[in-house]
Amino acid sequence: MAGRRIAYRRRSQNRFSMFLVSLVVVMIMVAVAVRSVGIQQKIEDKKAELQQLETLIAEEERYALEIEEFAKEVKTKGYIENVAREKLGLVYEGEILFKEDK
Repeated sequence: MAGRRIAYRRRSQNRFSMFLVSLVVVMIMVAVAVRSVGIQQKIEDKKAELQQLETLIAEEERYALEIEEFAKEVKTKGYIENVAREKLGLVYEGEILFKEDK
């Protein structure tokens, strides 16, 4: 009978130990799942931020091209003549400038 009590006690201790191990494993799995959701949300946020930055980069590159084209245009003789006529009121020798009355 003493052998039966010891065997019963060992079985109940084994069941309790297995329950505790199972509980710890489940808790670890829940913690990992919760952490995974948080990390996944951060990944989505960073993807959205990356998309915004790529859009800004594309806009800035387009703006840089416009500036380069304008810089080339500014160096042309025609542009310089137009600015001299419109802003400074200069004319070639022998030209007559007509202005509208406002």
